[in-house]
Amino acid sequence: MTADGPLVPPLDLSRAVTADPLERLAPIRLGRETCGDLAAAERREWWIGNGLGGYAAGTVASTLTRRYHGLLIAPVDPPLGRALVFAKADAELIIGEERHPLFANRWASGAVAPEGHLTIESFHLDGATPVWRFAIGACRIEQRIWLEPGANTTYIAWRLLAMPAGAAPRLTVALLGNGRDHHGETWIPGFAPEISAEDEAITMTVPGRFALHVQVPGGSVTPQRDWFENFDLPVERERGLGDRDHHLCIGRAELPLATDRWHGIVASLDHDTSADIPAALARRQAHDRGVIERAIAADPLFGTAPGWVMRLVLASDLYVIARAVPEMDEGRSVIAGYPWFGDWGRDTMIALPGLTLATGRFADARKILDTFARFVDRGMLPNVFPGAGAAPEYNTVDAALWYVEAWRGYLAATGDAAALERTFPVLAEIIEQHSRGTRYGIAVDPADGLLRAGEPGVQLTWMDARVGDWVVTPRIGKPVEINALWYNALVAMAEIAQRLGEAAEPYRTAANRVREGFRRFVKPRDAGLFDVIDGPDGADPTVRPNQLLAVSLPASPLDGATQQRVLDQCGAALLTSYGLRSLAPGHADYRGHYRGGVAERDGSYHQGPVWASLLGHWVLAHYRVHRDAVAAQAWLEPIADHLADTGLGQISEILDGDPPHTPRGAPAQAWSVACVLEAWWRLERAKRAPSETKEA
Repeated sequence: MTADGPLVPPLDLSRAVTADPLERLAPIRLGRETCGDLAAAERREWWIGNGLGGYAAGTVASTLTRRYHGLLIAPVDPPLGRALVFAKADAELIIGEERHPLFANRWASGAVAPEGHLTIESFHLDGATPVWRFAIGACRIEQRIWLEPGANTTYIAWRLLAMPAGAAPRLTVALLGNGRDHHGETWIPGFAPEISAEDEAITMTVPGRFALHVQVPGGSVTPQRDWFENFDLPVERERGLGDRDHHLCIGRAELPLATDRWHGIVASLDHDTSADIPAALARRQAHDRGVIERAIAADPLFGTAPGWVMRLVLASDLYVIARAVPEMDEGRSVIAGYPWFGDWGRDTMIALPGLTLATGRFADARKILDTFARFVDRGMLPNVFPGAGAAPEYNTVDAALWYVEAWRGYLAATGDAAALERTFPVLAEIIEQHSRGTRYGIAVDPADGLLRAGEPGVQLTWMDARVGDWVVTPRIGKPVEINALWYNALVAMAEIAQRLGEAAEPYRTAANRVREGFRRFVKPRDAGLFDVIDGPDGADPTVRPNQLLAVSLPASPLDGATQQRVLDQCGAALLTSYGLRSLAPGHADYRGHYRGGVAERDGSYHQGPVWASLLGHWVLAHYRVHRDAVAAQAWLEPIADHLADTGLGQISEILDGDPPHTPRGAPAQAWSVACVLEAWWRLERAKRAPSETKEA
């Protein structure tokens, strides 16, 4: 048995790297045919983060289609109470008596006015920075939006690229503020901020909460207090939620324009933010370059990786955030997805290898592991990370098992046994508590060594959708992936204990027992494994992707022939270009499209939608069975096309189960990015050093 799987020791490669690491990124560029088509331009969204959990997002068309779109959504209620504080900066180009809007808005009446998207000549991402180029006659203008890394600060900048001789263009920009929770809806009577202006700046203050400072370097600003009401939010309407929003125009900025010189707006929750726009842009670009450079330095194979892979390396930066916890100011965590997720225990541990170990963020990996160690209780990791004054929620059976696997991966990547030694008692507690029993009926069955879990009314596995009192997929009993994780954790603990000079034999003995007991999951006359055994209704033969983890995890309890059958069944019934369906078509509960209101969507969440994160597990399982890294890696290539759709440069949470597999759910999901990136990385290492690859 080994817990190393496809991971091999670091390679000593000398590869040519371009002078500018950002040139390694696959270009994401859209022309007029997309930008000028409202539906196509609204489907494509840009997402940028600041490393604090704050973010900015919008559509290529510049319309608001979600309540989560805005120029600065910041954690004003620490640690992660995020609020929309700066919604829009709607700019008009003024040339003489002519006015040309460089923005578009949707209204509740059904109107789209103005239609500034029709003037967009192109859109592209420069690193993580969205860039628009507008063409109006002989005038061409570039606009950029970015966040300052490590600060709740947004920059919006414009510069002239071409202008007829003798023209003296300028911009007028409406500044739209807010203060609502990013999940909530604006209540006009409840929002009455103080607005003050001085020189080239204006401040919107919400007493006791935050102050938004907007600077207009080289320009001027005039205070206003005008509500722009009834923005239409079609994506929220599709989700069965409130589809109207309102924003307060706190002022109007006037800006000059000059060829090849940046002019813009700085919006920040910090009072002393630098107004040097070119320097701020240089810092953002340096940050993005640093993400790429760090990955290449940690593993030189990234120096010749395909551009779409390097896009994922940069995409990974969106999710790792600073997260202060008691007695640990430099804590780290992972945002599970944008826009509506916070940091979740299960998601964080599944995503950690791809986000941090593959990309060379070893210090962040250790800090994430140390941060979560402080919240292990009765051998369990929180499912939802606690907010200020809130109690952790421990309703997950697998988060702690993924935590053990994350430590195994960290040790394999870094050799940092000293950090592991400090945390070994926590890992040992996890195994002990699961063995003797902890919350929600989680305990080892002495009859077969397998882990059972579940109580009526509680959702514990990753298939955790719940509608009121209805747990959609309760999976009470012995779920297959939980016991695959349990076996993997025991194997990992045996190797960890031996490495640290601790008693390893009890873990080996328990793992061998689980391996024997795991045979009960094998269907007697059918391909694949039962999804749950010893449930209230006996064994569940439903074809789901959960069985794949018994093949893809570093330690597998299955023999080669059974691994092949699991892979074949998942490939035939569940595999798509972008991931695996959560339920096989033909089942009575299968839902090929994920849409409707909250109850309808939650009821179908794990009943057919494709989960992109599972594509990583598929290719690792494929490699284990066939030992052909090139063939396995080829299954990842369609992701390159997906990066130019929906969340640009990111991977969606889910997609429809039926073709054409329309993206759904969160447009930017941590474990989707991480699992695909990790799988590519492991397989690339296997390709380059096949003789060193260990059998899984």
